[in-house]
Amino acid sequence: MPRHRGTYKPEMSEPYELGRSRLEAFIKCPGCFWLDRARGVKFPDMPGWTLNTATDTLLKKDFDKYRILKKPHPLMIENGLKDLVPYDHEDFHKWTQALTLGFRTYHEKTNIILGGGLDDVWINTKTQQVHIVDYKSTATGKNDQQDSIKRVDINDHFKSSFRRQMDIYQFIMKNNNFDVSDTGYFLYVNADQHFEEGMLHDKVDEAVMKFRVEFIEYKGDSSWVEETLIKAKECLLQEKCPKHAETGFGRSGQEPCHFNRMITDIFERDLLE
Repeated sequence: MPRHRGTYKPEMSEPYELGRSRLEAFIKCPGCFWLDRARGVKFPDMPGWTLNTATDTLLKKDFDKYRILKKPHPLMIENGLKDLVPYDHEDFHKWTQALTLGFRTYHEKTNIILGGGLDDVWINTKTQQVHIVDYKSTATGKNDQQDSIKRVDINDHFKSSFRRQMDIYQFIMKNNNFDVSDTGYFLYVNADQHFEEGMLHDKVDEAVMKFRVEFIEYKGDSSWVEETLIKAKECLLQEKCPKHAETGFGRSGQEPCHFNRMITDIFERDLLE
């Protein structure tokens, strides 16, 4: 059966594959989403975050050791989660494959396959509930007291997409008939660039960057996901481009979408010429 992905084609009966990041794009700007998915207008991609990918890979290796042992990682025990272990499900490796939407579910009402790639899943050995886990890496500034690096705030505007990502993955897992806890976890490694003396050590051809580990509990809410999927499908079927977002972008959420900024730049340049 041919796959229905990329530009949406109404005449195709096959389920349309929609990645989690594309649904996030719809939430942020229906106009840009429509241009991209319904008309095939490509926007510049973000550069790859290779260092972030590297920390994800290393964290997976850390927890895979305990996945095989079916035991909690010491970090889990330290944070009061001695009953949780990394989930050793037969499909776990497939779930981590984001490029092929290895972690996916079929939504019958919209004929959409919604998917992405997980970082980790932990299971409670007593209740058999599963918890979605997302690895993140960052480098914050100093705290107000100037005596340590600032702790990560998962509730700021810039991280709203991270919270929605967790909600979407909980929705996918629930839709696949797993018993999913609303409690998910963000595991941050926060690079210390302020209180370390450097990163070069005895071996002249090696460097070591120190990170502080932050373990953040998040209470998810996946109740909004289905309605958003339905609205995204309606958007794909529209003949005209929806309105572009005037806010919601930038670190504080006060900037317009990329398309609006581009058009504004063009008009301003033309006025100056």
